[in-house]
Amino acid sequence: MGFSMNIDMLIDGILDSYDRYGLINRNHTEDFPNRQNVVSILSDIQTVIFPGFKTAEDIDSVNIRYITGQKVNNIIANLTREIQKALIYTKAQTCTHDEINNIAESHCFKLAEKTAIALIEEIPEIRRKIQLDVVATFNGDPAARSNEEVVLSYPGLEAILVYRIAHFLYENGVPIIPRIMSEHVHGKTGIDIHPGATIGESFFIDHGTGVVIGETCIIGTNVKIYQGVTLGALSVKKNLQNKKRHPTIEDDVTIYANATILGGETIIGRGSTIGGNTWVTESVPAGSVITQG
Repeated sequence: MGFSMNIDMLIDGILDSYDRYGLINRNHTEDFPNRQNVVSILSDIQTVIFPGFKTAEDIDSVNIRYITGQKVNNIIANLTREIQKALIYTKAQTCTHDEINNIAESHCFKLAEKTAIALIEEIPEIRRKIQLDVVATFNGDPAARSNEEVVLSYPGLEAILVYRIAHFLYENGVPIIPRIMSEHVHGKTGIDIHPGATIGESFFIDHGTGVVIGETCIIGTNVKIYQGVTLGALSVKKNLQNKKRHPTIEDDVTIYANATILGGETIIGRGSTIGGNTWVTESVPAGSVITQG
């Protein structure tokens, strides 16, 4: 009896903290996107982009259309629901919780569904870009034995793929969900790419652990970076939120391990090489070689 009473008191304390401090995701009240749902959707998108690589499934010329169609329908349905919740929560499109009662006719539902379908339409283009990233990784790493090995096992490639998915959603005005995706893969790979960054084609991250690429960073084509590289801001003041805070890296630049490049006005000129353990806060012209000391 006493034990039950103690448990009830403990539960009361926890419930009281919910009222005091918030941060609860009640369906149809706060209605915040669910992380596990978003991660599951992301996994389905990855399997559509690389069928047969990410999950154990038998794919052949007969069933590939059925399998792809099933996944596409699941992605659209589930992603629409999570995007709608994100729009309602952030009031990004003057959505209200009352729309939940008439989902099929709601403005936010239609906008969310349109965005989910647009992502599906974008998948062939994402596949084109990620194929170039795969080739850049294979060509840039002597240890890589095949493109397939890169897809199966390279954390840099997985982080870039998730970035390209999340970036599309970010650019289409989807709140919250792109960050959930990017932080999920950050936890898996140690590579932190903000979905707002702009990254060109044929991008290669070698090893990857500790890489940080900030929200307003601009990276050109055929750029190669190693582990521990930070492309960050000189200041983290909140009033700089809508300013360009992170550097621009032009085409054909290589940045070696643990280099730090900071500042929204910092431009690394085309074809430059930034050596390991360097600290760069000013622009360098095209073709520069920057070394420590």
